[in-house]
Amino acid sequence: MATQHRDIPDNVRNLLVIMTDQHRVDSIGCLGNEHARTPNLDWMGNNGFAFTNAYTPTAICTPARSSLMTGKFPFRHKVVANDEWNIAYRTAIPLGAWTYTQELRDHGYNVGIVGKWHCGRNLPDQFGADDDTFWGAENPVQNPTYTAWLEDNHLPPVRAHDFYRGKLPGGRPGHIIAARLKQPEEATFERFLADRAIERMRRYAKEWRKDGKPFSLDLHFFGPHLPYFLPDEWFDLIDPHEVTLPPSFADPLIGKPPVQQNYATYWSTADFTNEQWRKLIAVYWGYVAMIDFEIGRVLDAARELDILDDTATFFFADHGEFTGAHRLNDKGPAMYDDIYRIPFIAHIPGVSTVGRSDAFVSLNDYTATALDIAGLDTSLVEDGRSIVDLTRGNSVPGWRQDIVCEFHGHHFPLQQRMLRTREYKLIINPESVNELYDLRRDPYEITNVYTVPAYDGVRRKLAENLYRQLRERGDSSFAKWMAAMTDFDVPLVNTARSDWDAVESGSDGD
Repeated sequence: MATQHRDIPDNVRNLLVIMTDQHRVDSIGCLGNEHARTPNLDWMGNNGFAFTNAYTPTAICTPARSSLMTGKFPFRHKVVANDEWNIAYRTAIPLGAWTYTQELRDHGYNVGIVGKWHCGRNLPDQFGADDDTFWGAENPVQNPTYTAWLEDNHLPPVRAHDFYRGKLPGGRPGHIIAARLKQPEEATFERFLADRAIERMRRYAKEWRKDGKPFSLDLHFFGPHLPYFLPDEWFDLIDPHEVTLPPSFADPLIGKPPVQQNYATYWSTADFTNEQWRKLIAVYWGYVAMIDFEIGRVLDAARELDILDDTATFFFADHGEFTGAHRLNDKGPAMYDDIYRIPFIAHIPGVSTVGRSDAFVSLNDYTATALDIAGLDTSLVEDGRSIVDLTRGNSVPGWRQDIVCEFHGHHFPLQQRMLRTREYKLIINPESVNELYDLRRDPYEITNVYTVPAYDGVRRKLAENLYRQLRERGDSSFAKWMAAMTDFDVPLVNTARSDWDAVESGSDGD
């Protein structure tokens, strides 16, 4: 069994995780947005260790969150679609699956998850966690527990107006992107979740102080996932004139998979003027700011309880969001950094330095890190590594030099695999055109150079690298297709392990 790092202080046993949904890296002040109003996340980033090349294994809620829970890549845990979009895939972590929450519970931890639960209909209490969660993709504002909380606190019910939405083909109303809430911030679902997290943290902290029982507490906000429903003070917090449209905003999507243009139609993105887009982006930043305010309340409660010196704290998101990048919304069938790169901030008392790292890290790595801090066997995490040594500012021998991500569909089945290096990104789209981006010259991924002759050598080298990693992972079905359809010097391997292999090789099969 792997032991706890001997130089992690003995008192650092607790884990506090704050997780957001569909959160762009560039909406946070300490990560580069000079107009952001995120003092609490900035405090975490400026007093902790931020990873600037953190990636989700897949940019869709349920599969990404299931990877966090199980420490496995999506193709391996096979929970590869959201339950709301039934596309004949598994959409829930199966009962009996290994999860880090159950592992911590089995080793004496209080374990709790508050907020969003989007890993299927098998709930956290079936995986070792106290369940303060609410199922679904968006704030469930009709949930009876929330509406009762509003009534108990003499707060107004949810009402909204000033809806931002485009039109679908035929002039039909499109998706709602944003709206104003006729509620004060004190009545929002975000306040409701923060209050529940603080209440549970108080109970866990009491047991930690009295009996030395460690805890792992996750607070998962639903936002800033669209639609952005905000009170006026947050809806209008950011002046749209401070917003610069994303550099990829004018991307014509030429030479790229046609599904991207179809997805723009799905979200009615052509219906909004540039001024409306600036407002929508400003509202998104306002949503981030409102969540940051609630994060501050949670951190203040932790300070009041005097547990921050005993608690490793983390902030990350399940994936990003387009919010106008490539003139798209939401996330979906494209593998741009806008939705695959995530914020990831860590602070481990007595261990972490204050700084930044451009090492490639994955959401899966938190799973191993949690076990490492708890002094448990990190090898139980099949597809992640502890980041403890990285947070010291050290280089770690054998750490990954690139990262592979995957996608299995959203609304409809669609297979994609991506290799992201520091200089390039290769995306294999079996049902469409492949993509290659030269990130040195084209950091916003506007020009697909996959078929440009000058990149033939680069493309072949990247393809061989991706194929090798897929084979090593056991992602054999996709690897077999890729070997047959991609121009590189790799022989096709019959991953079905057919008896005919022996006939072809002249072997008698012994």
